[in-house]
Formats: sequence, structure tokens, C-alpha cells
Amino acid sequence: MNAPVTPKDLRKFKVIDRAEAAVPVTVAYGDGIGPEIMKACLKVLTAGKANLQYEPIEIGENVYLSGQTAGIGEEAWESLRRTKVFFKAPITTPQGSGYKSLNVTVRKSLGLFANIRPSVSYMPFVPSKHPEMDVVIIRENEEDLYAGIEHRQTDEVFQCLKLVSRPGTERIVRYAFEYARANGRRKVSCFSKDNIMKLTDGLFHQVFDEIAPEYPEIETDHWIIDIGAARLAAKPEQFDVIVTSNLYGDIISDIAGEISGSVGLGPSANIGSHCAMFEAIHGSAPDIAGQNVANPSGLLLAGVMMLVHIGQTEAAERIHNAWLRTIEEGFHTADTYHAGLQNKKVTTDEFAEAVIARLGEKPQKLKPVAYKRDAEITVPEPVRHKPHVKKQVGIDIFVHADTTPDELAEKLKSAAPECLDLVMISNRGVKVWPNGMPETFCTDHWRCRYMMRDQDQELQMPEMLKLFEALGAARVDVIKTENLCTFDGKPGYSLGQGQ
Repeated sequence: MNAPVTPKDLRKFKVIDRAEAAVPVTVAYGDGIGPEIMKACLKVLTAGKANLQYEPIEIGENVYLSGQTAGIGEEAWESLRRTKVFFKAPITTPQGSGYKSLNVTVRKSLGLFANIRPSVSYMPFVPSKHPEMDVVIIRENEEDLYAGIEHRQTDEVFQCLKLVSRPGTERIVRYAFEYARANGRRKVSCFSKDNIMKLTDGLFHQVFDEIAPEYPEIETDHWIIDIGAARLAAKPEQFDVIVTSNLYGDIISDIAGEISGSVGLGPSANIGSHCAMFEAIHGSAPDIAGQNVANPSGLLLAGVMMLVHIGQTEAAERIHNAWLRTIEEGFHTADTYHAGLQNKKVTTDEFAEAVIARLGEKPQKLKPVAYKRDAEITVPEPVRHKPHVKKQVGIDIFVHADTTPDELAEKLKSAAPECLDLVMISNRGVKVWPNGMPETFCTDHWRCRYMMRDQDQELQMPEMLKLFEALGAARVDVIKTENLCTFDGKPGYSLGQGQ
């Protein structure tokens, strides 16, 4: 059971209060279309009376190519630590090995654990098959496969580790419910794949079910990610707020953006305990860079989210409503322009000027926006649970070998010390020994499972060292190991498929 939440446990995820002084904001103009859409957005923000003081930094392609493999230098980090607010245009990550995604680096380094991506239909002014769509996807931003821990293990097999933690899951799930409560949302849906990944995705679903009863006024449901994504694409009006893990959230937020009318309209907020970053969900589009045709809407709406975050809700409403009025009157850049539907195809700069000309106006057909003042989202710090009783009852040894399951089993059985039994060999997760299927295709990557003969006893280091020594003598190429442990008597490992 979690300890009761007290006021001192609550952490507020609006890092700057409303104030008369200009709020410092770190600004990156980015690559490709980034500089031109950022220039247009800052012009609109200034005209809309956003009270901001900009600190420009250089990140992205030029920094990568100068030798900074992270794509960001120390001066930029210092600015972000000082302002705690980052308004970022799209950047380009050079192709090839040796370069890590700067977006992922910033999100993880600054602890921006929550990614918020709203997708709204603007029918009939932006064509969409889903006129009632209004979905917010809240994506865990630090864990899952985006931990980026990858290894080449054999000639044929590469590995990427999927990491899901209870504290990380508790934070994002609770944030989703608090977001729903603060914004008058009616429902939170959880997407996972726990019918297959029973430990990692199983934990995500379990934590969702644990936290949901604390918000009795909010409806909840759970979807397996594949059918959930299909239903989102077919009937998005069925969803309100969706919370999910990193990779799934990345994929379905682009699906949601596209079916709402255009990915180019999609904004994104990345929220953490100490800092926040605001950006469009689209990339740097170098093929149209410098042509003054790019749509600044995704970045501008991210700027609106930034203004709400720092408490400048009046400016946020003024700019957002002017933007709605602009698209309602038929001013569109090339990506959303349709002859006969909109009045005028405009450039990036002309679109910004059209929004500025409508500041103070509200849409006549689309629903005007209104933002709550001081609607801070608070979540408790993750509770550190009492450690479970942990006991090692076996070991998985991963082997690189060009052989058959039976030949490998003979070597492995002869290497086992008295206390251990070889109970399974699997290949790509499928049991191939004992009693494997001859139709199963095998690579050169094998998982070999040893279990304690007496399950009441714990596997100790001397026995493991004897095993490794015997495997070495048998010329078995061990590439990694995983300890098999129980936690309070429950297995902390999965069975092989077919075991």
C-alpha cells in the first residue's frame, strides 16, 4: 500500500508563477524550416502581448558537425538551467552512427518525464473524417525502449532493452489523471501490450489500475495497444486522455495528429519537475527549408502551451483564438490548403501576419478557448515501496553458437554444477530444448536457463563461478547473463514461449 499523500509531497508542474516581469525563455531556432517558423512564431507571441525575454541558443546539426556528438553545448545547458523554459524549433540529427537524438537527450537529461500532445479536429476548415476529435495523448518520456540501451550480441542478433520502472510509471499515470482533472476531461484510457510483455507492460497496466480509484469522477478503460491504435484511428471521439509508454505514445500521437487533419498542426509540451520544453511534433523538413511555405501552427500552438505553463493565460487565449479565427477565415499554408475550401494559400510570414491581424478576435464557428488561471497540475512524489524479499533461484546464460539445440544442450548439461539443472534453451524467445519443434527457425543467439535443483536454496556466487569456468573450458561463447530471482516468492522473470 502507498503511504498517504500529504501537502509536502505534492510537486507542482508549473515552474514559474504569473508575474509582471518578463519571463526568461531559452529559444532554439533549429534546423531546416526551424528558423523561419520560429521567427514567425516569436513575432506573433510579441504582438499577442506575451511577456517574455528570449535567450537564443544554438543546438542541432551545426553543433553535431562541430564535434559535439550530443548536439548541444554547455552554454545551452546553462541557459536551460537558468530559464527552466525551452521553446524549441525542429532540429536535424545527422544520419549515421555516433549521433544520439537531441530531443531524447534533452528530455531525459532535464527529467521531462511527461509528453503532452493534443490532437483536435478543426473541421470543416481543415479536412478530417473525425469532426468531433479532441484527444490528448500523455506519453511517458524517459523510459521504455527509448532508454536507447542497445547491443550487438552475435553475428545475427541485436538487442534493445525495454526498461519500465514503478516510480516512472506512477509519475506519468498520476500526471495523466491530474491533467484530466485540471482540464475538465472526463476519461483516461491506458494503452499497453501486457498480454505479451507481462512484466514491463504488465507493470504499467497494474499501476494504472492502482491509481485510477483515487479519481472516482474520471472514467477509465484499458486497451491493448494494437486494437487501441486501430480504434483511435477509426473512432477517435471515443477517447479523451490517453496515457501510455514512450514508444507507443510516439506512434499513436502521430496517428492522432494525422487523422485530426495534419501533423503540421500538432504542438507538444514536455514537462518535468525543474524544466519544461515546448515544440512542434513535426520534423525539420529540410526539403522545403528557406522557401517561406512551412506551416508555423504546430510551433505556435506549442508556444500557447508554454504561455499557459508560465501563467500568461490571457496572452495564450488571445493568440490561440486569433489562430482559430485565421484558419476559420480560410488563410492556410500549402500543407492544409485545399482549393475551393479555403480562401487563400499564404506563406509562412503571411500566415503569421494574418494571426496578428486577428488578435483580440474569437472564432465564430469553432469553439473559442478559455484557459484557467493558476490551474497548476500537482502530483505526489513516487512512493518508494518497502523492498521485497529477493532470492536468486536460477540464471539465464545467453550464448553465441552456430549449432543445434541438442548439441548445445549436451555441452551445457555437462558444465552444470551439482546444484543446477539445465531446464530450457530458447531461441528468439521460443523454447527449442527440450522437445523443441523442428519447424522453429533458429539464429545464432541462444538463451540457456539453469534453475536451482532445490528451489528452497539460493544460487550463490561460488556455484555461478564454477558454471562459468566449466562453460569456458567447453568453449561456450557466453555473451551475457540475467539472474533469475523471485520477489516475495513470485517469479521476476518470464517463461519461454512454449515452456
